[in-house]
Amino acid sequence: MDGLHHLRDGMARGNGVILALPHIGSWEYGGAFLATQDLPMTSVAERIEPPELFDYFVEQRAAMGLTIVPLDKHSGGTILSTLRAGKLVGLLCDRDIEGTGIEVDFFGERTTMPAGPATLALRTGATLCTGAVYSGPGSDHRALVEPPLDTARGSSLRADVARLTQEIATRLEGLIRRAPEQWHVFQPLWIADRPPVEKAA
Repeated sequence: MDGLHHLRDGMARGNGVILALPHIGSWEYGGAFLATQDLPMTSVAERIEPPELFDYFVEQRAAMGLTIVPLDKHSGGTILSTLRAGKLVGLLCDRDIEGTGIEVDFFGERTTMPAGPATLALRTGATLCTGAVYSGPGSDHRALVEPPLDTARGSSLRADVARLTQEIATRLEGLIRRAPEQWHVFQPLWIADRPPVEKAA
């Protein structure tokens, strides 16, 4: 793992760390490694059906040292409490699951990305980094944590969230370009590709 010190430095500041991640490679292996470094990570996951499959998913991640919070009306409060306790949160943020995200430029087209990472960092003072875990070569995994983003407050919370979300999108582009064949987002991502109802929303 390159850039582990960015997480350690952020944790030393006492306000927790947010690691913004793309759906690339195997982020769970990164979380498992971080657990061995006394940096256990909490993440949010979309519920899947049947419930027994989601429970199995949560149990498997727990065995690797990851805490998974189901995406629902309580997940924001749980993540906020985790950061206020000075802990590490990993958020996959190249999919706008709820359709309420911030519009950004991403690989030359418009899409939306969740505002959560930026909003949480601005409200809590948590360090905000980007990173990815790549599969290979062979059975190895290689991870990269990039330097923290500038979360200094500007004119308004809305403007700061928009600026930071675009900066995250730009960084995720760079991370994906390192191994585009490992990027897995199995849904219409760009606004132009979404179903008409979703575009209107």
